[in-house]
Amino acid sequence: MTTRIAPAVLLLVASLALTACSSGAEGPAAEPSTDTSLADVQAAGELVVGTEGTYRPFSYSEDGSGDLTGYDVEVARAVAEQLGVDVRFEQTQWDAIFAGLEAGRFDVIANQVSITPEREAAYTFSQPYTYSTGVIVVADGTAGISSFADLDGKTAAQSLTSNWYALAEQSGANIEAVEGWAQAATLVQQGRVDATINDKLTFLDYQKQTGDTGLVIAAESDDVSRSAFAFVAGSDALAAAVDDALATLATNGTLAGISAEFFGEDVSVAPAS
Repeated sequence: MTTRIAPAVLLLVASLALTACSSGAEGPAAEPSTDTSLADVQAAGELVVGTEGTYRPFSYSEDGSGDLTGYDVEVARAVAEQLGVDVRFEQTQWDAIFAGLEAGRFDVIANQVSITPEREAAYTFSQPYTYSTGVIVVADGTAGISSFADLDGKTAAQSLTSNWYALAEQSGANIEAVEGWAQAATLVQQGRVDATINDKLTFLDYQKQTGDTGLVIAAESDDVSRSAFAFVAGSDALAAAVDDALATLATNGTLAGISAEFFGEDVSVAPAS
């Protein structure tokens, strides 16, 4: 006795067979991209930037009021222009700035955020737009100090809470404790100490603001600090677009011009090795 199969059942079996063949040929469907970081900025028509606004010369207001300016602020403005969007700054205290980024209050932080392994594990970074080194600052005409090894037995004015204090001590210097850069620079100018170690950007800003101070850089450290824009993790599309903008700004001289305005030299390029 022959068993008859209903036409509807045959159609169902054929359909399942075709589906199985199709799935085997094409493999699993690709997951759609979930990175909308660039698209969100473009749709909003603005780049929202978190920054302190009280951190001269990087992010501040002249006389404590008015429009923000500073090295980081002007670089962010130039990047937004390259992206074809407006820029809006959200002033935030440093202690809360990363929490604000993670909460979505802004798209990016522009506040001299140093790239460290710990931060790279937690956030997405652009290419650096600031490079700096530790420098030994001495009075012009000082002889006998041209390297960190030469600080052995010399007296260096240092804040005891700074990383530069540790470097001076490791170099064999006798430490004259000071409250900060301004006091250290004064002691060097007066000849009461031989030198001080600090960040190169601090020295360049001081020179830019005060003119000829009678101080010069005697040596630079091999370690280079790199600062960049910080985004929430996974914002690769927006970070890539910002990288393209920074590359254009470097090529057309905009970054060099902003650097010269605030520091007197180009701090947007890595020091020659």
